[in-house]
Amino acid sequence: MGHDTDEGDLLDGDPPWDPWTPGEVASRLAGASLRWYVVAGWAIDLFLGRVTRAHGDIEIGIPAGSFPAVREALGDFEFDVVGSGRRWRLDSPAFADHFQTWVRSPATGLYHLDVFRDPHDGETWLCRRDTSIRMPYQELVHIDRNSIPYMSPEIVLLFKAKHNRDKDRADLNLVLPLLKSSQLCWLSEKLEMLHPGHPWLGELQRQLAV
Repeated sequence: MGHDTDEGDLLDGDPPWDPWTPGEVASRLAGASLRWYVVAGWAIDLFLGRVTRAHGDIEIGIPAGSFPAVREALGDFEFDVVGSGRRWRLDSPAFADHFQTWVRSPATGLYHLDVFRDPHDGETWLCRRDTSIRMPYQELVHIDRNSIPYMSPEIVLLFKAKHNRDKDRADLNLVLPLLKSSQLCWLSEKLEMLHPGHPWLGELQRQLAV
């Protein structure tokens, strides 16, 4: 790390990543007393049961209050707080303002995992973009055939909708036909809340009509 200031260090270019696979994450967190779940692009692939593209990183979500357990389980690694194109030391006040925590090898400087510290109310997950959007963890977390936990795909798509990149639209096209009507309705309702008039809404309505 560079300067220990409140402004943090600028993340210039692409930080060096050597991401773990979901299986490697599961192995490293085996025995840890915490709830965790793969999110973002890898969660889509775990839902589909196949790898659909190369992944430049890997993200997991945890209840924010469980972070000490993650830190203990990965005690051989360093953690950096990341957000808004900057990074800070773990003991920076920025920890309270940003939800992403990157796991870094002290020997190589390579990042292996991005830990999302999600807000929660006991056993209920809260959406960090609107905490009125909530779901019990027992419904939010699914388990793949290799016993790897991942976030339910309609919630992953809700987060992906904000950026609407090519890969996000590709994920939408792969997942949409496989969602239950209850999941489609949930996504449609929450998407209208967060992003009124979003272009995906029409596709959701068409899928509901099938």
